[in-house]
Amino acid sequence: MKRTRTSKAWMQEHVNDPFVQRAKKEGWRSRAAFKLIEIDDRERLLRHGETVVDLGATPGGWSQVAARRVGNGGLVVALDLLDMEPIHGVTFIQGDFREDDVLKRLEEVLGERRVGLVMSDMAPNMSGVPLVDQARVMQLAELGLDFSRSRLKPDGAFLVKVFQGSDYDAFLRAMREVFRKVVVRKPEASRDRSAELYLLGRALR
Repeated sequence: MKRTRTSKAWMQEHVNDPFVQRAKKEGWRSRAAFKLIEIDDRERLLRHGETVVDLGATPGGWSQVAARRVGNGGLVVALDLLDMEPIHGVTFIQGDFREDDVLKRLEEVLGERRVGLVMSDMAPNMSGVPLVDQARVMQLAELGLDFSRSRLKPDGAFLVKVFQGSDYDAFLRAMREVFRKVVVRKPEASRDRSAELYLLGRALR
């Protein structure tokens, strides 16, 4: 299949991206690791011994960061529709988070543990139709919020990727109804042209 000019330009940008190059050099699975590192350095979310759930984990950049920072006494449970190569200190569940049986498996792994951090970098397969894609992104964000409401510790946190557009304001209000503090973060590793933002909710109401 012949590459389009757009795909060639994207590949060229990706290869030359300093965060991509740095990720390869430092052994991170994706440039996304630096997004979490920057947010965590500022917010101190990944405490030693913490229980963390990583939704939309593959290829595992965020799980790598989490496992290193919570240490051997912590638990990182990663979930994704796509397979993920094993990471030391991470329990991986392959499946669709929207399905009840997958959610049940996640609950079984967690057992009685309350979660300190739910992080969601989930994104659906994009159709190219903005309204459709935005609705799919927000559906995943809402599912992550529902899970957080039921499984987080009282002082726990929920970090979720969203995109600016329709439904963003409504979701932000929903976050503020669940958490005492909600902030918006745009880490340096998030490309300038990207509409993605990260919402961080802390301390359940």
